[in-house]
Amino acid sequence: MPATSKRPSRPGRATPTLLPLPARHPAALLATFVAAACVLVSVSFVLYETDFWQHLLVGKVIWQTHAIPQRQIWIWPHHGAPDITPSWLFRVLLWPFWAAGGVWGLFAWRWLTTLAAFAVLGWTARRMGARGLAGLVALVLVALAYRQRSQIRPETLVAILMSLEIAILESRRHGGPDRCGWLVPIAWVWANTHISYVFGFAIIALYGIGGEYPVPGAAKPPPPRRLILAGLAAVAISFVNPYGWRALAQPFEYTLFWRHEPIFQTIGELQPIRWAANWKNGLPLVVFGWPALIVWRWRRGRPDMIEAMICAMFTAVAAQTQRFVGFHAVAAGAFLARDLDDWVSTWPRPRWSTGAWARGVLASAVCVAVCIPEWRRPEMPLGVGIDMRRFPVAACDFMAAHGVRGRGFAPFYFGGYMLWRFWPDPSRLPFMDIHQSGTHEDRLLYALAGTHPESWRALDGRYRFDYILWNRVPSRSEQLLDGRDHDPAWALVFLDDAAAVYVRRDGPLARLADSLAYPDIPAGRTEWPGIGERCRQDTLYRARVRAELEREVAASPFNGGAHGYLANLDMMDGRLAGARAHLEQALARDPLFPTGHDRLGRIALMERRPREALREFEAERAIGDWAPGLDIHVGEAWEALGDPRRAAAAYRRALARDPGNSAARAALEAVERRMDR
Repeated sequence: MPATSKRPSRPGRATPTLLPLPARHPAALLATFVAAACVLVSVSFVLYETDFWQHLLVGKVIWQTHAIPQRQIWIWPHHGAPDITPSWLFRVLLWPFWAAGGVWGLFAWRWLTTLAAFAVLGWTARRMGARGLAGLVALVLVALAYRQRSQIRPETLVAILMSLEIAILESRRHGGPDRCGWLVPIAWVWANTHISYVFGFAIIALYGIGGEYPVPGAAKPPPPRRLILAGLAAVAISFVNPYGWRALAQPFEYTLFWRHEPIFQTIGELQPIRWAANWKNGLPLVVFGWPALIVWRWRRGRPDMIEAMICAMFTAVAAQTQRFVGFHAVAAGAFLARDLDDWVSTWPRPRWSTGAWARGVLASAVCVAVCIPEWRRPEMPLGVGIDMRRFPVAACDFMAAHGVRGRGFAPFYFGGYMLWRFWPDPSRLPFMDIHQSGTHEDRLLYALAGTHPESWRALDGRYRFDYILWNRVPSRSEQLLDGRDHDPAWALVFLDDAAAVYVRRDGPLARLADSLAYPDIPAGRTEWPGIGERCRQDTLYRARVRAELEREVAASPFNGGAHGYLANLDMMDGRLAGARAHLEQALARDPLFPTGHDRLGRIALMERRPREALREFEAERAIGDWAPGLDIHVGEAWEALGDPRRAAAAYRRALARDPGNSAARAALEAVERRMDR
């Protein structure tokens, strides 16, 4: 047979190409429905972000007053000063959703904005040439990366605007109608919605530059004259906002000046991407897979200069700060869907997999499979609701019940909830709101108050605070709590898992300080090891600490930490049943309560129930493996079950984590000696 001849295909042999699957084919409709469901489920996790309370309140105030605030009315130090209310249009549009449906209204906003944005991206991908089902998998993967930015933020509306802009420009580039005039109203909405409006101008500019490089195989796009005029009109109309050029200057002020301030360097979403926390959502696949597919297209002689420029721009900004991950995901969506679809279409495959229904079912299964690891993350549980443990709910109840008001100091991320709870009471406005409003010096002293005593003294000397409402979530401003615990000028009068309230002993709240101060337990955590040691030695002191912890439990439903400390006291008293009950209460209030399952496992070991102990230890490991001695306890359980080999493996894991762990080394040596006999 001549070398140029081809063998006829045989059943079961691989075939390199696939015929396009019509979008209305039932198999394609099934895969599309499953992909859309996956996208919606991905953004259906319990809300925990703090900013949306202020978004709601600002929208409510604008609707009630029929005016956009021009002065600072959200914080007390600079009340009445000229001010810009950011993202006012987003807030105006959001408020009716809450007014109509409460929490369900907020989730309806999430679902509608996400579905709209990704539907436009899917349409754009097909307009660009994606005809298979792999593009749906790409969009589902992009939605997982977008997920972390899908709470109630202005970016959820921007996602629609960006996807529409790309759709208009790509349709024009591929020979479709030239609708670049629509870029002008999109620019106006964007400029009044979020400071990221500059991305819209950047995308238009890149399409203008890339117009010199047409898409291989596509009709030549129209001349750039209309696009240039539309871009200029988009810039001009952006000045039509309640604050003029001052609002448009904000992203440049942040880039040039504000981002170097200490307060902004402590905000998590402004930090670089934490890759260890993002592997389940597929972000590395999106960030690194997109440029890889761009290179693949270029090597096959189908370069796309505009795609390469957009990828470079959004990858660069996303790498600098997590805040831009959502923008990167939307920018990537249509391009990644097209490129992945092209790449997959070149794969050799068994003939059985080329049928329409086989492809539809397979694409549906892959869509669900890639989502499962992210959906199972315990810190972002699926469900419709608000995680009220993140907010100072009971602390504000206490403030309302006991007349705590005046010049308060609170973290800016509590500002939104304080406004939502107490507005329009001028005596309970926050010191700083979610936008870190205030002067440069205020922000500097605020950022350093927890770690530099002289900064706290300067800030308190300037404003002489009457009360402090501070966050108790571990790792956030712990040192400020420790400092106030040791400061005789302040009295701790309320605490729970979310927040602590201090009042000044010689101020207008002195009577409250005298009557309700906690004399023995602190709000900070560094003193607790010493308190625990003293409790072991002094039964009277232990009784006083127990009484104060029980008072904390009675004062708030968010009291898992107090239950954890009470469990320790019960274990000191030999009351294992009581300790178990307290730990179960702590885990009921916070399923991620650190060391809760570990301590339940240790109790089970004391009660000679090693199987139950192992279940508790595995539950502890599943939520983060926070207990430092967890592997040692696992080894003890396996020893109790008569399995020295598994016990030795657990002790070796403990030593691998901490080679200096003498307890693990001694346990390993003991079990190995028994195994050698």
